[in-house]
Order: sequence, then structure tokens, then C-alpha cells
Amino acid sequence: MNLNDKMSDHFRLYEMIRSETASRKGIDNTPHVDLIPKFKFLCKKILEPIRAMAGKPIRPNSVYRCIELNRALGSKDTSQHVKAEAVDVEVPGISNYDLALWVKDNLIFDQLILECYQSGIPTSGWVHISRVLDNDANRGQVLTYSNGRYINGLVA
Repeated sequence: MNLNDKMSDHFRLYEMIRSETASRKGIDNTPHVDLIPKFKFLCKKILEPIRAMAGKPIRPNSVYRCIELNRALGSKDTSQHVKAEAVDVEVPGISNYDLALWVKDNLIFDQLILECYQSGIPTSGWVHISRVLDNDANRGQVLTYSNGRYINGLVA
């Protein structure tokens, strides 16, 4: 597995697994080769459409997390990041709320979560988007995570 392998026209494997936390803590976040098709799927169905909408390069904050990394971040073992089914992303120059609205209106997803967004601070938080390979299994669930709790819908 080569970290420079292309997952799509604009995204490479190293972007799917990079983690400052993993680097800092010495965690090996190398995925099993079986996850490569899921990375390609996320790139094609989530990241490439967002990049096209933005009209400029974007860099995902977090895609794959091995279980050790996921636990180090305080996330649940059931996180879709562990299964290579989720991406956290921000787009420079676009508020995270507006990005979440665009995703809600334009993409198929399992979960869309506007996380830690603070009204009036466009760059606060990030947007979590998950998608599973089976289109019929995608729930289309829209949530906002704020102050330690989940709220249905997008709340600015």
C-alpha cells in the first residue's frame, strides 16, 4: 500500500489516514487494504462533490481512525470513522453551517452532523458526513452536536 495512491482525482490515501493525534501519540493508523474501496467511495460520493462545489482544494480533517486512535480521541468504538464510512471536513471561506446545509440538500448520506458550531463564528466546529456503500442503508439523519448533546436538524 502506497500512501500516495490516488483514491480519486483529487485525494490520496495519506489524506484518508493522516492524524496529528496519531502522530503525536505514536499510533499506527494504517488501515487494512480491504478498506481502500470505502475510501474511494467516500472520495467519489462526498469529498469530490464538496470540492467541486467549493471550486478549490479541500483537506479532510479526519477520515479513517483505527480503534486505538478513535479511543484516544474519546470517540465510541461504533464510530463510522473506524469503518472508513465517515469524514470530518471544513472548507475555507464557507461557514460550516452553510457547508452542512449544502450537504443536506445535495448529497446522499447516512449521518450529517454539524459539530461544535457556534452561531456567529463561521469557522467554528466542523461537518461530519458518513455514508455507507448500500444506498438503501443510508438513513439521511441530520443532527447538530453542541454542548455535549445531539439535536435533530441543523441549528445555527
